[in-house]
Amino acid sequence: MTDSRYRSLNDALRERFGEKLYKLTLNGGCTCPNRDGTLGTRGCIFCSEGGSGEFAASPLLSVREQIEDGKRRLAGKRPVRKYIAYFQAYTNTYAPIDHLRRIFTEAVSCPETAVLSIATRPDCLGPDVLSLLEELNRVKPVWVELGLQTIHEKTAAFIRRGYSLPVFDRAMKELDQRGIETVVHTILGLPGETDEMMLDTVRYVSHTKAAGIKLQLLHILKHTDLADYYERTGFHVLSRDEYVDLVIRCLEVCRPDLVIHRLTGDGPKDLLIAPEWSQAKRQVLNEIHKELKRRDTFQGRLYVP
Repeated sequence: MTDSRYRSLNDALRERFGEKLYKLTLNGGCTCPNRDGTLGTRGCIFCSEGGSGEFAASPLLSVREQIEDGKRRLAGKRPVRKYIAYFQAYTNTYAPIDHLRRIFTEAVSCPETAVLSIATRPDCLGPDVLSLLEELNRVKPVWVELGLQTIHEKTAAFIRRGYSLPVFDRAMKELDQRGIETVVHTILGLPGETDEMMLDTVRYVSHTKAAGIKLQLLHILKHTDLADYYERTGFHVLSRDEYVDLVIRCLEVCRPDLVIHRLTGDGPKDLLIAPEWSQAKRQVLNEIHKELKRRDTFQGRLYVP
């Protein structure tokens, strides 16, 4: 591992595939039950119009065209041979099964695709979807990325997540039974949550069979209900030092083999309201690495099986 203080995604990929893989963010043209009226129409409180897929390709292109476009954009920056086909925008299992079969099959049929990664909700994994994912997983590795964000029901209701924790637990069990790897998304800095509450969420994920976790800094983006709430209340947003400290404490309680897919994030600059320091993503990551060494600590140091 390049940094043995935590199990990074890059290190895990090199161990497994023998080389670095790059993500191609795709748009499968799906919507979300939090937007189409099934559960709501405004999405989660922090969700922008792009459905967290601001960096995804255009849904007007076919999946193959999106992949080729992504490859061209990467070609001038670095030599790449294999990719993770990542369906990111909105809820990517919330569509008719024929549509899902078409877009996912198109992605895995590309020779350069090493992994199919699908961002979705745990309440959008019906039996037909699970069967399709199990089938695809026999062709190429399938990762299902679930937006948990928090284990605390009060916060979940506030952010309008739209499902309870047992729904997440059932989805994790169903996916594990089919041999499908899961990556769990958490958000650090949600209004009203203490450090200990956030650490409890990370501890909870570490005691599931998740293969990976994303530690995502809360971004306040323009044109979201969270932005309106921030303007009204001015709730506390984590400073860079607070966030670095919190991430390190999260890593300490993580299961040692849990792959760390993300330590922070950088929202679209044209939409970001706060925290402004998050735009310097490389500096934040460097600060986390430096502080890990300064404290002489590492992932799993405080993990309790």
